[in-house]
Amino acid sequence: MDVAEKKAQPDGGLAGPVWHQYGRWLQRYLARCLRHHDAASAHDLAQEVYLRLLRVEKGEPVRNYQAYLYRIASHVVYEFKLRARRDIVTFDSEVVECWDEQPPGVAADPIGECTNAERQIEHALAQLHPTARAVLLLQKRDGLEYTEIAQQLGISVNMVHKHLTRALAALRAAKWDL
Repeated sequence: MDVAEKKAQPDGGLAGPVWHQYGRWLQRYLARCLRHHDAASAHDLAQEVYLRLLRVEKGEPVRNYQAYLYRIASHVVYEFKLRARRDIVTFDSEVVECWDEQPPGVAADPIGECTNAERQIEHALAQLHPTARAVLLLQKRDGLEYTEIAQQLGISVNMVHKHLTRALAALRAAKWDL
């Protein structure tokens, strides 16, 4: 008789029949998930899965008992691994004593400094006139010559020089020397 055909039983609802049909599968699944842990952990987690099955309300509809059991088991494994990661604490008394005598300096954050610098450059560029910003980017970023910039923007070479000079002056005033 399939589990889906069984009615809720007063001594534990569907937990007993589901466990009877899929318990071995669950044990193999948990052992596979916890291959780097001891067998007792897999057994403990199997008991936790069974306890959660017991909490299922009698009238609660379940279409696929194996999938439902798998879902419960995967959550239990996830929680177990999460707790295991949190429980790992390393303590080296010699290092602590060394820090007590000479505290480590604050380490530089190169990623944070880069991000901050990028924001400042973006802000400084946003303050420029759109044509001056375009001239500056075409010259500094893309490496174009004045004549190429003039052709691309449809302005004279003299105006390219004027926009570039103004853009560089504005950036220097904002403490950026390009």
